[in-house]
Amino acid sequence: MSTLRQRMTEAMVLRGFAQRTQETYLNCVSKLAKHYGRSPDTLDTAAIQAYLLHLITERKLAYASVNQAVCAIRFLFAVVLGQRDAAFEIPMAKVPQRLPQILTRDEVGRLLNNAHDIRARTLLTTTYAAGLRLSEVCTLQLTDIESSPERMCLKVRQGKGGKDRYTLLSPRLLEILRLYWQACRPRGWLFPNRAGNGPIDHSTVQRSYHAAREAAGIEHGGGIHSLRHAFATHLLEAGVDLHTIQRLLGHGHVGTTMRYFHLARSHLTGTTSPLELLMPG
Repeated sequence: MSTLRQRMTEAMVLRGFAQRTQETYLNCVSKLAKHYGRSPDTLDTAAIQAYLLHLITERKLAYASVNQAVCAIRFLFAVVLGQRDAAFEIPMAKVPQRLPQILTRDEVGRLLNNAHDIRARTLLTTTYAAGLRLSEVCTLQLTDIESSPERMCLKVRQGKGGKDRYTLLSPRLLEILRLYWQACRPRGWLFPNRAGNGPIDHSTVQRSYHAAREAAGIEHGGGIHSLRHAFATHLLEAGVDLHTIQRLLGHGHVGTTMRYFHLARSHLTGTTSPLELLMPG
């Protein structure tokens, strides 16, 4: 499917898809082709629906993963192959809405202290201290650190939705970054890969996170995105307003940030039950 792959890549580039989205869509379509042993443009709706059912019932994939496959296949047929009017009914799987378990401040401290080396510790600390996504911390460059006293911020290039933004650079994080630079002397990329010719790989970062979490004896917490959740929740508990947190996280809509109200303990423990307001009977 090399020709089809090229057409799909060009269509995504023209529409400004992020590199990670391009890779995800191509991977989903490639797996579809491998499953049937032929090019996806020769498949009909029934075959595709059977494939998605296979992902849910036999592969036992999470609904979020199935939804990715649906979006990729729809893009292929509607945009690349031009079959916009084709009867292509594939229901989007519903993703269960579960609130993530938030790491406490003590747990974050233990996790960072149990990172296996200075690079892993600095990377995980930066992720938490600045509220970064995995892709954002991986692609940080040395020039993104603005350390002059009147600025003190990190520039996030091409975050989700292709948007640049600025986020926090605390004095403590700056000190940690300087110690890391003295020890590792990175060039260009703040956290380069082992060859030094590109950014660190996502899987390497996730492994570092899980190793630190296990060493710290923390059983919950998901992946490294948990540090971003903790960043937002801990700021909210400290009294930072919602719109500031929204800007720091790079959320396009404040409704996305509102979920952290449900996770901040201070907003629960500091709230008086209406029972306490009743006049004694």
